[in-house]
Amino acid sequence: MERSQIMARVRGKDTTPEMRVRRALWRAGLRYRLHDVSLPGRPDVVFPRHRLALFVHGCFWHRHHGCKRASMPSSNIGYWTAKFDRNVRRDAAVQAELARLGWRVLVVWECETKTNDQLDVVVATVMALMARGGAAASTTPS
Repeated sequence: MERSQIMARVRGKDTTPEMRVRRALWRAGLRYRLHDVSLPGRPDVVFPRHRLALFVHGCFWHRHHGCKRASMPSSNIGYWTAKFDRNVRRDAAVQAELARLGWRVLVVWECETKTNDQLDVVVATVMALMARGGAAASTTPS
């Protein structure tokens, strides 16, 4: 029961990494929409004029490849493997659908939001995408 209570408290939006990204974007003078329900996957941050959707993914839940935060729980491995596989497939399908609709997608990983220098990179990436257009997938190679 304790594990269930802990997992029930995991937030789907307004997470700490998301709030860090949003504050950095706001400080840089960038204005955005939040959790646009009209778009596939309800992106965390949306820049409608630039057709740019930004997702702030937790490394654990969304399986950031090569990240130490993407560890596997030691119990009930079958459940967790299936859960993580569904998350990764859903993320890919959402990104593909957004691209099909003419949106660019930027994924910011939780581990990329820990320092002000990392947040500066996120802001610079967003501003560059707004300035020139083009495809986006992540602020760093996964």
